[in-house]
Amino acid sequence: MRRILLITAVAALALAALATATVAVGAYLLRDLGPLPPRYSGPPLPRETVVSEMASILAAEGITVEREPSQGMRTCYERLSGLHAPETADAAVAAAFARARSDHGWQGGPDLGEGTLTLTKGNWTVTSRLMGQGTSGLPVPVFMTLTCVDEGDAATTPTAPSPSASALTPAPASS
Repeated sequence: MRRILLITAVAALALAALATATVAVGAYLLRDLGPLPPRYSGPPLPRETVVSEMASILAAEGITVEREPSQGMRTCYERLSGLHAPETADAAVAAAFARARSDHGWQGGPDLGEGTLTLTKGNWTVTSRLMGQGTSGLPVPVFMTLTCVDEGDAATTPTAPSPSASALTPAPASS
């Protein structure tokens, strides 16, 4: 009986020590570090400005892209897509990202793993995945995804459909 009481007392002391350590660590993790830093610096960049700038940067590297229509008025997402020769597609995309950094003030973005390029500017982040070598002779797809943190008032204005999107819309039937 004495042995059971001794084991119970030791276990109670161990649990009390564990609880105290947990509270101390929790208090350290929940300490006030002050206000959060801003999600981005500077004024929000308009959607049209960013899309136009990135399309022209890609065009300067020989990649012609089309803007895919946004699926909603309040989305903060754009996508540019095109085709390019498989032998030079990855080099052209990498050169476009370098041009965006050096000539247009874009900064390197978060590391999303090998084969993914990322840039940030203002409230926008641009990503593109390198495709690697494709089948010789067949063009490979090139995609650039543009997402923003907060567009402010620009989020309420719908984007104009791309010329290719309007070409795919059937005309009304004539009677």
